[in-house]
Amino acid sequence: MDPVSAAPAQARMPPEAPLPMPVQSLRRGRLASRPLTSAPPAMRWRRAAVIGGAGSLTLVAAYQIWWLLRAGGIDLLEGLLLAIFVALFAWIVQSFVGTVAGFVVMLQHRPGRLGLSPGTPLPAPASSTALLVPVYHEDPARVLAGVQAMHESLEATGHLHRFDFFILSDSRDPQLQAAEAREYAALHARLGDRARVWYRVREDNHERKAGNIADWVRRWGGAWPRFLILDADSLMTGETLVRLAAAMERHDDVALIQTLPVIVNGTSLFARMQQFSGRVFGQVMAYGVAWWHGAESNYWGHNAMIRTAAFAAHAGLPPLRGIAPFAGHVLSHDFVEAALLRRGGWALHMVPGLPGSYEEGPPSLTDMLVRDRRWCQGNLQHGGVLPARGLHWVSRWHLLIGIGHYLTAPLWAMLMLVGIGIPLLQGIEGGYSLAGYWLAQDSERFLWVFVLTMSMLLAPKLLGYIASMLDPRIRRGCGGALRAAVGTLLEILLAALMAPVTMYVQSRGVAGVLAGRDSGWDPQRRDDGSLPLAALLRSYGGATALGVVSGGIAYAVSPGLAAWMSPVIAGLALSIPIVMLTSSRAAGLQLRRWGLLCTPEELEPPPLLLRAEALRAAPAAGVGTAAHLAAPG
Repeated sequence: MDPVSAAPAQARMPPEAPLPMPVQSLRRGRLASRPLTSAPPAMRWRRAAVIGGAGSLTLVAAYQIWWLLRAGGIDLLEGLLLAIFVALFAWIVQSFVGTVAGFVVMLQHRPGRLGLSPGTPLPAPASSTALLVPVYHEDPARVLAGVQAMHESLEATGHLHRFDFFILSDSRDPQLQAAEAREYAALHARLGDRARVWYRVREDNHERKAGNIADWVRRWGGAWPRFLILDADSLMTGETLVRLAAAMERHDDVALIQTLPVIVNGTSLFARMQQFSGRVFGQVMAYGVAWWHGAESNYWGHNAMIRTAAFAAHAGLPPLRGIAPFAGHVLSHDFVEAALLRRGGWALHMVPGLPGSYEEGPPSLTDMLVRDRRWCQGNLQHGGVLPARGLHWVSRWHLLIGIGHYLTAPLWAMLMLVGIGIPLLQGIEGGYSLAGYWLAQDSERFLWVFVLTMSMLLAPKLLGYIASMLDPRIRRGCGGALRAAVGTLLEILLAALMAPVTMYVQSRGVAGVLAGRDSGWDPQRRDDGSLPLAALLRSYGGATALGVVSGGIAYAVSPGLAAWMSPVIAGLALSIPIVMLTSSRAAGLQLRRWGLLCTPEELEPPPLLLRAEALRAAPAAGVGTAAHLAAPG
């Protein structure tokens, strides 16, 4: 029976179709041995190549550093330097090896996994799919404009009758709830009898987004074999949604298909830099990840098709034990849900080559770091999930990568401080010289390790640029190979300037989590990334002071040390003007006029993006009720 026909058109939700979703145990469980027919061939060799290659390069670099330090024996500080270097180099080299794999895969132009190739005839799904849009203190007019654009895109495929949208509100503000209800009614009026959109406000928003999704599964999941989660800023074409639904019907061992969302609609310099980076460099990295992860891919929490029965049976999240803020409900739920689905014997796939999946990025570094603070707490929580029984080793690898992402910032800071401290403690005759000290140990070996490390850091961007420029559509969409090359250099420069600020804020965030401070649940800004000077001083005054003091101390020790540290000192001391510049919409639009940092979706927007933008710009969409709720904390 069609789920929509079971309820009157004016009802905000259809009749409930309960589906049990038991809470899973992390202390008990075993990995299901079910064969995964959709898994790519030769996965052992692929993983051996990536992990073995990364491990071999790490051992070579570790040996070179050990050789530099070995004279006179390795003391405690030198041992600490060696350990930190090995951890960071292993992190860098794994990304490098995976990107090389992705580069080769992109050059081969293989058919899409699970039959998800855009050029093939559009299939016809045989059963229903729910499209879930969880919202928390968002502008309802903006969200529902996107929903209407996707609704119309699905209608154009001829398969709208197989899809239903659910607006799942966790908003607490009564004014905003009223605005959501008004916009929902207006959307229904615009769509008329063909509307397939439902809306509900959850009375208790415990467990945040994960609890919002679980509530829908437990109350309505029995009527929809599949669901797809859309963030408030997500957009997906009707054709892509149809292909994903049909692919899951064809492969009965698959529980999750993750797309690679393209970042769009950025206007500030920071947002345009992020979308350029994701479009030019991100795809080659994603191809590499998909190649060696196989049927054990990860999940990013949105723009992914999910089998409802599998999710209900295996992804009920347990509360974490321990002390706050590690204890309690799982914040970064997607990684854990993916691990539990794989433990239950289900395949999870990433399909980076499937177009038609979009999201928006944060408009400024400030907004990214506010969101990042919550992710930091969530990923550090995964330390309590790592020992869970029965997880696949690749799932544990995903959890480790998430934890490692936030530990790298304090590790880079420690590496820099220890590297400076060792020559200071040695009491160099003739004055302090950081480069001189390390070059004196073995200049050829030191330079070789330095060049190798920097090459590993920059190679993913170079390979991404080459792979993108070999695609005529992407090359034209980036303004041509020359402008894309200038954009790549500009992105590298801006990222380097912002790296010290990110390192400082992330290190502070890790310290805050370890001290027991909860991240809270702040609404996200979607468009304007600007902040008044007073707010910038509050957010970055500490970084500025640290940069100025560090520069003064470094210069007092040695002008050479100050010169060596100048990239970090400048990034910190100039953090406020850097954030102001990159948050500027005027700067972003000026670079666009010059043809820099462009993407195909920006120069030739797909019809879905144009339709969503037109609906958002319509007079009826100018509600803006959530504006006062969306300032970063």
